[in-house]
Amino acid sequence: MESEKTLERHWYAVHTYSGYENKVKTNLERKVSSLGLEDKIFNVLVPVVDEVEKKNGVEKVIKRKLFPGYVFVEMIVNAKTWFDVRNTDGVTGFVGAGTDPTPIDEDQMANILNLMGLSEETVKPVINIDVEVGEFIKIKSGSFKDYAAKVVSVDNEKGKLKALIEMFGRETPVELDFNQVEKS
Repeated sequence: MESEKTLERHWYAVHTYSGYENKVKTNLERKVSSLGLEDKIFNVLVPVVDEVEKKNGVEKVIKRKLFPGYVFVEMIVNAKTWFDVRNTDGVTGFVGAGTDPTPIDEDQMANILNLMGLSEETVKPVINIDVEVGEFIKIKSGSFKDYAAKVVSVDNEKGKLKALIEMFGRETPVELDFNQVEKS
């Protein structure tokens, strides 16, 4: 178990009972703290992405697990850390053979982190829109679809803009993502 490669810091996939991912994360973080393993177990992660779900015409953002039944742990594997993680409530085992867990490929882990927006590179496309304050736009999705709006501010970093729409005879401010609008 304690070969040269396992004494290095790597990410590992830990299999859990279905639906217990967040509970395992909490239990493992408590165990790391109470046993003083902060220098061997660094991060515990349940990979999720925001997904828009539409029910009865209402859009709601939900967190969807990318890998149901798995928790990712960044750690240095030795006999003690393997035992402590393996014997955490809800854990059924490591991905790998017996007592020799297989580290997750660095590129694969970078992709997972990117999907979650946890690294500098992001896989979400950056959308820029060529509009300026005072210009009119058309809203193409969301609650105000097909409304015309006057731009009052543009935040290229966040990919959002603020605009005024006319509703009930008065101007109402709205915040919109770039992908919700198009130039009039």
